[in-house]
Amino acid sequence: ILLFVSVNQILLLLLVLTVCAILYNKVHQVPSALKNEIVDLESPEETEEEIPVVICAAAGRMGAAVAAISSIYSNTEANVLFYIVGLKTTIPHIRKWIENSKLKEIKFKVVEFNPMVLKGKIRQDASRPELLQPLNFVRFYLPLLIQKHEKVIYLDDDIIVQGDIQELFDTKLAPGHAAAFSDDCDLPSTHEMVRSVGMQNTYMGFLDYRKQAIRDLGISPSTCSFNPGVIVANMTEWKRQRITKQLEKWMQRNVEENLYSSTLGGGVATSPMLIVFHGKYSTINPMWHIRHLGWSPDTRYSEHFLQEAKLLHWNGRYKPWDYPSVHTDLWENWFIPDPSGKFKLTRPDS
Repeated sequence: ILLFVSVNQILLLLLVLTVCAILYNKVHQVPSALKNEIVDLESPEETEEEIPVVICAAAGRMGAAVAAISSIYSNTEANVLFYIVGLKTTIPHIRKWIENSKLKEIKFKVVEFNPMVLKGKIRQDASRPELLQPLNFVRFYLPLLIQKHEKVIYLDDDIIVQGDIQELFDTKLAPGHAAAFSDDCDLPSTHEMVRSVGMQNTYMGFLDYRKQAIRDLGISPSTCSFNPGVIVANMTEWKRQRITKQLEKWMQRNVEENLYSSTLGGGVATSPMLIVFHGKYSTINPMWHIRHLGWSPDTRYSEHFLQEAKLLHWNGRYKPWDYPSVHTDLWENWFIPDPSGKFKLTRPDS
């Protein structure tokens, strides 16, 4: 009988311990379970970050914007939202082009740019009038056009992307920097190209150092320039530093004092950015901005080098949808014909 009682007591004790253990787990492990659930909900697999990409669709060169968008969309699994900026007269054309082609699957918003914001801020004496087109200045007004994003990519239309745009978006910006650009001195492979076509890659090629206002900046004319055709921008810093107002100030001063012009290396949109961002920008991986493809109709990069590149930029006069131009096959891989037939490629046999 005593043995029976002892066994019962042991079983009862084990039962009590088991119940206590279950209760302890319920009380103490629920917060841990909730925490895990929250972590899971915030994991990249569950909530994909949106990548806003701003591209302009200008009259006469909408095929460029289409090819750029096509190349980005085809080379990434990321959640890209395209902001396609146009003038009132051109917006219906680009919208129809996208909605009636294989690009109808992309996420996009069409944004109208009002050129009246530029009134009185641009000198009309340029030797290259195409550089004075209103959409060239969209990059100055990013926070006004794009409201809800902290980080934004801006791309010129004469580019194609061969890498995953997520890599460019992941570019780190140093604290206090409103933007990241590519230095014009950063890639030895492009130096021969720069020399062969007589390009400038210093501030001397963009600003008129005969003017006192430019000398007063205290920027050495041999300072390496940067190219604002590819920008990774922090909208919070941009607004905090009133970057748009600073850029407008230098546009206004140029109207009054002719401090720079498109007869110099980079036209009227680059120069104010060189002034405002001097010493205050982060850098983009050089392979994410291989440029100067449009500076000469016959000077070429090696095919191997271009295959390694993440982004190609036909900055210059010789565009890949026109003739003559170089490396047009790389660009044409991503071009989608205009369903309306208005935009046509210019080729030697056309």
